[in-house]
Amino acid sequence: MDTEAVLDLLRQTAVDIITPRFRSLAEGEVFEKEHPNDLVTVADRESEEAITAALRRAYPDAMILGEEATSADPSLLDAFAAADHAFTIDPIDGTYNFVHGKADHAVMVAELRAGEVVRSWIWQPEHQLAFVAERGAGAYRNEERLPRLEPAASPAEWAGISSQKHIRGHGFGDLAPLRETWFCAGVDYSHVAAGDVDYVVFAHAKPWDHAPGALLLAEVGGTLVRGDGSPYAPGVVKPWLIGAASPAVATHVREQLGAALT
Repeated sequence: MDTEAVLDLLRQTAVDIITPRFRSLAEGEVFEKEHPNDLVTVADRESEEAITAALRRAYPDAMILGEEATSADPSLLDAFAAADHAFTIDPIDGTYNFVHGKADHAVMVAELRAGEVVRSWIWQPEHQLAFVAERGAGAYRNEERLPRLEPAASPAEWAGISSQKHIRGHGFGDLAPLRETWFCAGVDYSHVAAGDVDYVVFAHAKPWDHAPGALLLAEVGGTLVRGDGSPYAPGVVKPWLIGAASPAVATHVREQLGAALT
């Protein structure tokens, strides 16, 4: 499938399965997973099945890692880490927002070759925004190429966001206090890539949440690194990630946050 065809798949899945249930979920269509704020809906499950089926038809030899399939079978993470060709699927990123009628949710897919993200798609159905990236070919928002990011020289001027309560609202070193995220990785990454904020700090590192955003940032001069400073690797699921407008921003933020990233 070419890049536009995959985007069309995400758009049509939203039209057919996700958007009809937005603010219209019936009783019994929402379920808790590990804790009360960790939700899954019938729309998550059905949209993942639809996207998975289409990708399998096009790429029968590729490993496909869907969030909901992995929730049922965690061993899929090992197969994903070893795969030469793979896709990640987040059928509804920001499910909590979706369940509570908030527009900040997204459908996300990433394609990997030998463990490296080579294409990624983020579709925000309620905002009608598509963020698409191809390795070495740039990143686009609704077919308009995103320019290279140019963060301010002074760290005090950087805008940072996080969903983590123990660091949100606090300033570290010469950094301004971190603000609240949109509580949806697909939306958070898009705001960094568009230059609205300079960095985002995540506590969790599931591949379907971050593989799409990693390439999106890389194609506009940004970066995604782990809390210990090592480069992001989709097959490594360890806590703390920093997505930033440049490698220099990521390094400085990591140094200032220090022990908070534990």
